[in-house]
Amino acid sequence: MPRPKPGDGPQATFLSGQRITGVVEREVVAEDDAELLQGDKVLTADRMTYWPVDDEIEAVGSVRLQQGDDLISGPKMRLKLEEQFGFFDQATYFMKRQSPAAAARARALETGDPRLTPTEPGSDFTSGFAAPRALNIVPGQTKIKYRDSMNDGVTEARGKAERVDFEGENQVRLTSATYTTCKPGDDDWYLSVADLKLDYDNEVASGNDATVHFLGVPILYTPWMSFSLNNKRKSGFLTPTYGSSSDSGLEFTLPYYWNIAPNMDATFEPRLMTKRGLLLGTDVRYLNAAYGGIYTSTARVEVLPNDRVANINRWGVGLNHNQTTANGFSGAINYNRVSDNDYYTDLSSEISKTSETQLLQQGLLSYGGAGWWSATANVQSFQTLQPDPQNPVAKPYRLLPQLTVNARQPDLFSTDSAFFGQYSSFVHPDSSMVEGQRTVLQPQVSLPYVTPGWYVIPRVGVNVTQYALSYPTSAAAAPDSINRTLPIASVDSGMTFERPSNWFGRDYTQTLEPRLFYLNIPYKNQNDIPIFDTALADFNFAQIFADNQFSGWDRINNANQLTAALSSRLINPLTGSEIMRGMIGQRLYFTDDKVTLPGATPRNSNESDFLAGFTGQVLPRVYADAALQYNMGDQQFERYSMGARYFPEAGKLINASYSYNTQSVTPIKQVDVSGQWPINARWQAVGRYNYSFETNNAIEIIGGLEYQAGCWALRVVGHRLQTSEANATTRAFVQLELNDFARIGSSPLNLLQRRISGYGVANQPMQDPALAER
Repeated sequence: MPRPKPGDGPQATFLSGQRITGVVEREVVAEDDAELLQGDKVLTADRMTYWPVDDEIEAVGSVRLQQGDDLISGPKMRLKLEEQFGFFDQATYFMKRQSPAAAARARALETGDPRLTPTEPGSDFTSGFAAPRALNIVPGQTKIKYRDSMNDGVTEARGKAERVDFEGENQVRLTSATYTTCKPGDDDWYLSVADLKLDYDNEVASGNDATVHFLGVPILYTPWMSFSLNNKRKSGFLTPTYGSSSDSGLEFTLPYYWNIAPNMDATFEPRLMTKRGLLLGTDVRYLNAAYGGIYTSTARVEVLPNDRVANINRWGVGLNHNQTTANGFSGAINYNRVSDNDYYTDLSSEISKTSETQLLQQGLLSYGGAGWWSATANVQSFQTLQPDPQNPVAKPYRLLPQLTVNARQPDLFSTDSAFFGQYSSFVHPDSSMVEGQRTVLQPQVSLPYVTPGWYVIPRVGVNVTQYALSYPTSAAAAPDSINRTLPIASVDSGMTFERPSNWFGRDYTQTLEPRLFYLNIPYKNQNDIPIFDTALADFNFAQIFADNQFSGWDRINNANQLTAALSSRLINPLTGSEIMRGMIGQRLYFTDDKVTLPGATPRNSNESDFLAGFTGQVLPRVYADAALQYNMGDQQFERYSMGARYFPEAGKLINASYSYNTQSVTPIKQVDVSGQWPINARWQAVGRYNYSFETNNAIEIIGGLEYQAGCWALRVVGHRLQTSEANATTRAFVQLELNDFARIGSSPLNLLQRRISGYGVANQPMQDPALAER
């Protein structure tokens, strides 16, 4: 029965006992096994006195009040039943609450009405921001943070209090109390507090003179605190993080989260490094609806005045803004810049950042409201970092601007017609480089013939490219205007065969899908055309069916070639999901390769490298991925990768892979092993080992242990990252999680989730989607 609210009107009250005395409608006394029933309230005691006019009751002796899921007991209680005002002396309490969002989700599931489903806890309609869960504290005195994992919207708490005051609907105050979210009988941790206010309407708790006890030992004290209930966004200090780095020394960060508005927030992160100094970092997020659309912005600013190791002032900025409107327009700004070449290698712990050398600075404006055509304006530049003077990084051209138009009519006079147009103005930061404007027009038309078992798609098009060039005065004479026109013709065809199959005792549908793709493009000398944004495209299964082996328009290959591929899939006939896929493919050339990039060696074979790939489930709990590129002429592998995942159940995971690539700028020969595995019922190990045989050192090492005690969890993790050939950083993480209340210490969870594929939090294990489906 739902809990009544003030103003809903009087409810029937039933009072019983072995002996009842009093005056009707004025005062009723029930003694010996006294019981009162009103709505969802059940009250029992040795003796009760009830005043009907005031709807107030006083209970004495073995008092027990159950209201919904809440249960409070003690020697004495007095309460205005409907108004929810009163007190309980020497109380033992258990309280269970469900957030409004979770309650609405439950109603939506019961009724099947999706309109009743609100946004998730910690977000709202306008923002959608995940909520940093803050536990507000006196700065510098605690190291605690409300857990930042999503729960089901239900919180349970229990404890004892000298006095429990009811101050209205969903308003409870505890005096000289203990508070824990552990199950009954488990007091591994609890909070002792002089005064604690539980505001379930605003889902906020606040208290004074609070101490956290862990395994009977006080580990944390604060004179004032507040925390959020049900993971609701709240301003306050977040968990401090601490660790060590070989380059920066001991590190300590105390973030502060500011919930500015439902659609705006900010996080301030002062980071103290004993060797370098104090780095001030700020993240700001903003999301709102405007002009019938949505725009969102994130900004990051970091400042490190007078780095004591580098002896310079250091800073970094990042801005990402995306916006859409109801009339089809959208825009984006992505701007990144740092103070110096070694900024990321010195100050970042993310391997993706330490290897970053080109920082994008871009502005986009697009229109796609017409449906069959779209247009984009792009302005783009880069900050090029040079962290290794021995291996300089080439600076790319800037686009000032680039205009692109795409159009397609799939049913125009029984044809599929398309058009691509692009204007690009290339400017280089080095005045000694050629600059220019490039205009590309490429209309094409295809006549698809598609049946359930096979298809044939002939296509013809023409590429028209025009260059207007300007050369530095020191350059040799060259044409300042170049025109190139190339017809393009292709025929794409394929078939699909199906048969029933049985694997691992299950019925599946197996397919066999051959595909042939013929392409013809005549040769035209393009040696006079400079290279603005063109490179040799990666050779893979997608590229062998492409018209051009180059990315960009500065080169278009000549072609008289046939691509043949064969794939086979295993499909679940009930769900249509793909269980596994295997594919082989190769390209056959009927003419020599005459178009190349400057300095590149022309192809000397009539056939391309052989490609093969596989992905899917190979055993009931084993999943594999493999890909290879084999040079038939030299009879050697150009590159290959093999990987497997063993996922017997949630919380158990092993990943292993090997990568070999001789075509990259730096040859790659790496083995990568990662995973998590329980040692016993409470301990589990996590780790990753990424080793390069090319450089004979470990690129990344992660090792740690997690202890899950049911009511709390402990994580100890070490991390070593090779940031450059000569430098490496090491970090240590120690975190104590008090379930459904707080995390204390430096969190390794982001690192583990980012660097160990499939990792699940020990007390919230992740389920493999493939396992869930099966």
